[in-house]
Amino acid sequence: MFILLLLIWFIFNGKITLEITVLGIILCALIYFFMCRFMDYSVRKDFALIRKSVFFLYYIWILILEIVKANIQVMHFALTDREVVEPVVVEYRTRLKTGLGRVILANSITLTPGTITISLKGDKLVIHCLDQSMAEGMDDMIFEKLLEKMESISGSAVPEKG
Repeated sequence: MFILLLLIWFIFNGKITLEITVLGIILCALIYFFMCRFMDYSVRKDFALIRKSVFFLYYIWILILEIVKANIQVMHFALTDREVVEPVVVEYRTRLKTGLGRVILANSITLTPGTITISLKGDKLVIHCLDQSMAEGMDDMIFEKLLEKMESISGSAVPEKG
C-alpha cells in the first residue's frame, strides 16, 4: 500500500524531483502508519493481497480458457445434428467458506457457456447444464480449488453464516 500511495503521489505531482520524492516518502509513511494504527491495516495484509492478486490473475486465465473450451463444446452441440442434448439441473455443495468466494464461483459458472447458476443459498448451488457431459466434472472444479487457495491465504476471512 505504501508503494501505491507513493505512485499516486508522483502521478498527482506530475514530475519527480528530489524534494517531491522526499516529501512523498514522508507523507506516504505517515499515511501508512495511520492506516496501520487506526484502520486495522498491516504489512501482512499487503503481502496477502499481493499473493491473492497473483492467484486471481491465474484464476482469470483459467476462466478464459474454460470459457473458450465451453464455447467450442456448445458450438458442437449447435452445429451438429447427430448429438442429442440432454439438459440437466445439478445441485452442488461448495467447500468455500466466504460469501464472496461463493458468488465468484457462481458467476464463473454462469459466465461459462452451457451452464447457468440458478440459485445460491448458503453453500448449495443449483446449476443448469446444457448437457449431461457438462455436469460430469462438477465435483473436481478447478475454479473452486483456486478460490479455496485464495481464501486460505488471508486467514482473516469471516465465514458466512447459513
